[in-house]
Amino acid sequence: MSRDPAPLYDFRALTQADLPLLARWLAEPHMAEWWGDPKTELEQIREHIDSVSVEPLIVELDGRPIAYLQSYDPHMEDDHPFQDQPMGTLGIDLSIGIADLLGKGHGSAILQQLAEDLFDEGAPRLIVDPDPDNARAIRAYEKAGFAAFDTRTTIYGRALMMKRDAAEGTDPE
Repeated sequence: MSRDPAPLYDFRALTQADLPLLARWLAEPHMAEWWGDPKTELEQIREHIDSVSVEPLIVELDGRPIAYLQSYDPHMEDDHPFQDQPMGTLGIDLSIGIADLLGKGHGSAILQQLAEDLFDEGAPRLIVDPDPDNARAIRAYEKAGFAAFDTRTTIYGRALMMKRDAAEGTDPE
């Protein structure tokens, strides 16, 4: 019996037209638990649309938007708390927008596909910073090859720092 191949996700730029959908997702209990005030968060995400340091994306599966993802370069923001990471490191934030899709492997599969794409583009390291109490996110990151390396408290709150390096067996720290 052969396993079905992992689904392929499409990553596309977030646009102004996506903001009402994102507002609905941010108000959902599974996202609201880990994000701040939906109106404040939506305004910050809106500002990212034209940002050079943050790339906001919608993740689609079979043409259907299912998740919000952003990647960022911590070295492009003054006083970013993760500037101690190697140059070229990218941070990632991922939230599945549709509650019915939680716990089905989409988070780790999206991260796996994204990691391969970003490593192919030259990123040496990817980092994520889930709340240490967000067990679901931590499991997804671990399944996608991320490993914990630090715990921090930043202006964004408590964070379990997790990394995945481009080449196995190398540690650019």
